[in-house]
Amino acid sequence: SGLVLVKNPHLDLMEEDVLYHLDLGTKTHNLPAMFGDIKFVCVGGSPNRMRAFAQFMRRELGLAAAGEDVADICAGSDRYAMYRAGPVLSISHGMGIPSISIMLHELIKLLHHAKCRDVTIIRIGTSGGLGIEAGSVVITDTAVDSSFQPRFEQVVLDDVVVRSTELDKDLAEELLACSRDIPDFPTLIGHTMCTYDFYEGQGRLDGALCSFSSEKKLEYLRRAYEAGVRNIEMESTAFAALCGLCGLKGESCCFHLL
Repeated sequence: SGLVLVKNPHLDLMEEDVLYHLDLGTKTHNLPAMFGDIKFVCVGGSPNRMRAFAQFMRRELGLAAAGEDVADICAGSDRYAMYRAGPVLSISHGMGIPSISIMLHELIKLLHHAKCRDVTIIRIGTSGGLGIEAGSVVITDTAVDSSFQPRFEQVVLDDVVVRSTELDKDLAEELLACSRDIPDFPTLIGHTMCTYDFYEGQGRLDGALCSFSSEKKLEYLRRAYEAGVRNIEMESTAFAALCGLCGLKGESCCFHLL
């Protein structure tokens, strides 16, 4: 059907669904009128970057009037920022799995209430690269955890629930084909490793804590590379798991900074 799915029977019993961190709700807003024609959602960590992306998309789609700025749809909340450019929604998700997962729960419910169909969601972010040229873009085929396994472990009540982190392979190939038209952006498909932390979790030596040697770090990163990992960030396993379970065609593309 192409509809965005929510897998929560309790929602049908609720008189109102409040999307707390987006400052939207089913009683306070006409979500189908506001968002029913959305076809693409692009998400990234920084509010400023997602605002700039929405401005860029408005120019590309011929929607921008001279000097006109984009409005933050979630201005009543200071958690996330959301901008619109025609059928494209641009949303910030903050840093790390907890932050992106809260945003995705509410975004997926928003798309469901708005009766959106055939939505493609792409995470556009930055990451640390592994054995690749600086300035490369990594398109994720599979998000893996810190043990290089394609899984997202979520504690639900007191059970550890394991979810798949496969992303849309056809979309990955489509994005790779698009990249061939853009010079000076080396692009490849690879595994993305998702960690719970920027410092020790990514084998960095410059945090407030460090319990390993530089030799141990290099040996770990070598094993990651041999397992197919080409970049490291902090959101992709949760992103892949939620998109997959809720029928969203999802992909992650990260620009490698280091």
